[in-house]
Amino acid sequence: MNATISPEEKKHYPVLLEEILSIITPPRYGGTFIDCTFGLGGYSRRILEIPNSKVVAIDRDPNSKRFSEDLSKNYQDRFRFENKKFSEIDTLNVDQEDLSCIIFDLGCSYHQIKDLKKGLSFYSSGKLNMRMGFNDFSAHEVVNKLQKKELERIFKVFGDEKDGAKIASKIIKTRERKDIDTQELVRIIDSSKKKKNRRIHNATKVFQALRIFVNKEVSELIYGLIKATKLLKPGGLLIIVTFHSLEDKIVKFFFKNFSEQKSVSRYLPNKVNKKLLFLMDKKKPIIPSLKEITENPPSRSAKLRYVIKNENLDDFADEFIKKFQELINIENLGKRL
Repeated sequence: MNATISPEEKKHYPVLLEEILSIITPPRYGGTFIDCTFGLGGYSRRILEIPNSKVVAIDRDPNSKRFSEDLSKNYQDRFRFENKKFSEIDTLNVDQEDLSCIIFDLGCSYHQIKDLKKGLSFYSSGKLNMRMGFNDFSAHEVVNKLQKKELERIFKVFGDEKDGAKIASKIIKTRERKDIDTQELVRIIDSSKKKKNRRIHNATKVFQALRIFVNKEVSELIYGLIKATKLLKPGGLLIIVTFHSLEDKIVKFFFKNFSEQKSVSRYLPNKVNKKLLFLMDKKKPIIPSLKEITENPPSRSAKLRYVIKNENLDDFADEFIKKFQELINIENLGKRL
C-alpha cells in the first residue's frame, strides 16, 4: 500500500531544494545519486525528474519506507530505498563509476517531529524516547540513569544549554522520587529557567542534546562523511545541509581542512601539499532565501555546503576523527546504559 501524505505534510518541502538542483544540474545530468536522509522523499522525487538519473535513498527511520513505495513502483529501474544509517553507506551496492552525488540533509522530517511516539517534540507526552532507528537506548534511559556530571556535559556540549548544571541537578533530585517522563522533563527545564525564552521554547536545547546523544548523530555524521567521501569518485559531489551550529562546525571543518593548500612549515610558506581531497567552489554556506523562510519557517537555520571530490586520498580519516574525538567520547557515555 502506498503512503498517504497528509495536506500538512505536503506543505513541508525539502530545504534549499532549488539551490541543490542548481548545483547538480547541469552538467551532471544522469548518474546515480545517494539521498542519505529520504524522509518524505522530496529530494529523491525531484532528482528522478533529471533525465537518466538513478537514486538510492536511505533513512535510519523504518517508517520512512512507506513514503518510498510510490517511487519504487513508478521508477522500478531507477530508484530503491534501504533502511540504513549514515555510517552504513559503504554497504550499499552502487556502481562507483556511475555515482554522481551524495546528499545529506541533517534535519528531522515533518512526520518524525509530529510523531508523538518518537517524542522529539516537547509537546509529546508519556515516556521519553527520541529513537530514530537502530538505537541502543532511549532518552528515558539517559535521563533516568546517567550521572549528574554526564547529563550536564551532554546538555552543554550537544545543546549549548547554559543552565545545564541546574537542570541536571533537578533531574537527579526528581528521579529519586519517580521516573521522569517527557512532560516532567519539560517542567524541570522550565523551573530551571529565570524567564521564558520568547524566541524558542525553553526545552529546545535540552531536547536537541538528548536527540543527538540518543541517535549518536555526531559519530554518524563523521563516519558517514568519511565513508561517503571514499565512495565518491573524483569529480563527484558531496552536499550537506545542516541545521544547528554543532553539525555545521563538523561539516565546515571537514570541507575546509581538506580543500585548502597547507604550508609544510610557517617558515616555508611557498612549499605546500599538492594533493587535495576536495575542491570547494563556495567557502561561505548557501542559506535559504527570505521567500523560502517565509513559506517554510523551519528552513531559517539551514546552511548548505558542498564540495567536489578531487583525489582519492587515504590519510584524511584519522585527522578528522581526532579533531572531534571529544564529542565521540561524550556519545560513548551511552555504553553504560
